[in-house]
Amino acid sequence: VTDDGVLARQNITGVMKTVFETGGPDVALHIRGPSTNGRKIHELVTKMRPIADATGGSLFLNDRLDIALTTGADGVHLGQRSFPVYTVRQLVGRDLTVGASVHDESESAIAKEEGADYAFVGTLFMTPSHDGIEPGGVSLMLRVCPVAGDMPLLGIGGITPERVGSVLAAGAKGVAVIRGVWNAENPCDAVRAYLSELNLGEGEHS
Repeated sequence: VTDDGVLARQNITGVMKTVFETGGPDVALHIRGPSTNGRKIHELVTKMRPIADATGGSLFLNDRLDIALTTGADGVHLGQRSFPVYTVRQLVGRDLTVGASVHDESESAIAKEEGADYAFVGTLFMTPSHDGIEPGGVSLMLRVCPVAGDMPLLGIGGITPERVGSVLAAGAKGVAVIRGVWNAENPCDAVRAYLSELNLGEGEHS
């Protein structure tokens, strides 16, 4: 998952390319840039689309359904302030994977009922990207899983490679990270570390 700071880096397209080449089909690049202008995001996704295709990776847009549809992205991710999942589903049918962010059992139930294909569950651990928010820990994942049923859940928020095992054990099918990859000295090594832990936990990857 990116943020505005990541998207503003001069070498970000090259780094994203190496991340795709490292992770291949086990990696989904989630473009999130709430303050980044749409033209820049559109140009970035257009550049990344053939690279994702070549490596088997996936491309997701946060909120920006318009960019997802015009660039051939694999999916769109919706936060609690985005369009409702059911509205997007009515517009795109099954042509796009539609994900949602959930923070408790109630939001998980709504996402499932409205037809979300998966959900991010967080914030699990302390993270600068959600400063001031009390993390729910793996207990949050444990509470949300029974409500989600067969809707795959991915943990998000302060997840290091060392924490992947406990998140999977709580019922997650994968993890989503920002700083764990983009702020690493070597993002490709970080991707390998996460995938290694995901393989050990026999989880699905993201």
